[in-house]
Amino acid sequence: MKFKQLILNGIIAGLIDEIGIVEIINEQLDIKAQEKLNSGIIVKSIILNAMGFVSRPLYLFPQFFNDKATEHLFGVGIYPEDFNDDKIGRVMDKLYKIGLNKIFLAIALVAFKKYRIDNKYSHLDSTSISLEGDYEICQTATPENTEPTPIKIVHGYSKDKRPDLKQFLINLIASGDGGVPLFLACGNGNDNDKAKFVQLLSNFKKQVDFDSIFVADSALYTADNLLVIKHLKWITRVPLSIKAAQFYVKEIPESEFIKTDRESYKAVEKAHRPR
Repeated sequence: MKFKQLILNGIIAGLIDEIGIVEIINEQLDIKAQEKLNSGIIVKSIILNAMGFVSRPLYLFPQFFNDKATEHLFGVGIYPEDFNDDKIGRVMDKLYKIGLNKIFLAIALVAFKKYRIDNKYSHLDSTSISLEGDYEICQTATPENTEPTPIKIVHGYSKDKRPDLKQFLINLIASGDGGVPLFLACGNGNDNDKAKFVQLLSNFKKQVDFDSIFVADSALYTADNLLVIKHLKWITRVPLSIKAAQFYVKEIPESEFIKTDRESYKAVEKAHRPR
């Protein structure tokens, strides 16, 4: 088992180097790469650590690398004891202040270009992550407090069927080509998809200059949202709470439907102008 983990760590480290994640992190944080243990290397170590050591306290972080060739993974003269919790904590604070969404997008765009991922379709959806514990609500930002506002871990609609637990949300835009993540944003546990989806699409489009058709579930389809995303290309399911959708589903004769390239799926095209 340990041998397999070592191989996995080597493969992941190779991909990190191939994409250039260390360099991207240092550029985003304005860090000099010449530093022995720069921020990019710390992030690389955190990614490798996530392969099986995430439940341990941060001060035990160096133990994960005790049986690994750190000089080969990170550079000459870098040893397990160099990855102390103070150094890791300072880098995490820097990442939080600059914004993880911005850094995630910068890395994703490089990976998209390098591996020639098709961006014709982009899929948007959210999922809830349940947590145990009290999680007191943090103070929100004020004019006197310019620190980033943390997400609120609270009760909300649980997509994993655990309404008894508090949660936060992960909103993700991924490519239709292989489901490669492109844009990620964490949200409050009680965020409403209908309001959040259009905000995410708008923010994403402001930062990314490529033509894509956005695919989302029916939460995207509201009167207000349609006005905001009128400059975008999108596909969604019209919710059956809308009378026109109810009418078409019930009244269109079977003879009007045509077969699609998806087994058991048929389609019919109808133009409808809301009143």
